[in-house]
Amino acid sequence: MALTDWSKSMTTTVAFIGLGVMGYPMAGHLANAGLSVRVWNRSGEKATQWASEHSGAACDSIALAVRDADFVITCVGADKDLIEVFEGDEGIIANAPEGAILIDHTTASAGIAERLAESAGARKQAFIDAPVSGGQQGAQNGALTIMCGGAEQAFEKARPVMAHYARALNLMGPAGSGQKTKMVNQIAIAGLVQGLSEALHFAEQAELDVRKVVDVISKGAAQSWQMENRSGTMIDGEFDHGFAVDWMRKDLGICLEEARKVNASLPVTALVDQFYADVQSMGGRRWDTSSLIQRLRKFR
Repeated sequence: MALTDWSKSMTTTVAFIGLGVMGYPMAGHLANAGLSVRVWNRSGEKATQWASEHSGAACDSIALAVRDADFVITCVGADKDLIEVFEGDEGIIANAPEGAILIDHTTASAGIAERLAESAGARKQAFIDAPVSGGQQGAQNGALTIMCGGAEQAFEKARPVMAHYARALNLMGPAGSGQKTKMVNQIAIAGLVQGLSEALHFAEQAELDVRKVVDVISKGAAQSWQMENRSGTMIDGEFDHGFAVDWMRKDLGICLEEARKVNASLPVTALVDQFYADVQSMGGRRWDTSSLIQRLRKFR
């Protein structure tokens, strides 16, 4: 059977672990595509709610969810959460069958991806670290960008499954490569958002028509996704449109830790990380990442 046909077959079972703002709609896309989906969430109420809205089953334990699953997909918080759900007698690796493909969409360290890949391999399972970019909106719209690390054969089998909620899928190299690529993404975003914040703040202080300024410069070399999608809400002081500051600081911490390991210099990233700490101290832990401009407005 062709891979694309296999991924759509009702006999293909997917266990989805972690139903946060990203995982909930991602699991929904799989159910809507006709796959047999079982879900587990630390808060059982969330799994029950998901099952009431989709064709799928809520499970009381990870072990039950992953039993006989063809694919196990996780989307949790951080390294410690991955250790909790993957390892131990009741975890994914001990209870998923041989041949299962384990796909992790958590943004985590490259080290944990390498560790889990080794543990899964010892059980004749395949592990793919597959962090995503696109935020909650991308998850809801099935338009995420996914950067993967793992074996090519496992990636090709997993590709049609992930394609149900992705607009771009790429294998970047062996285990850990997906996480390292996501680090590159977050490093680039940190500098872009700070630059945009400073530009808008300058325009405000110079008493320019800021929206007119954005309209002009967005037609040239200054244009970016952040300018296109966030400049208006930044001008209005609205910061409930995406990835939270708390999560960005977690990600930048991972970037800075990996930079020390590979001897990379990230002075701008380190500085922006501290700027986000200032935003946290202002009460902006759950504001989206474009809230860096509020720090400039406060400390001018």
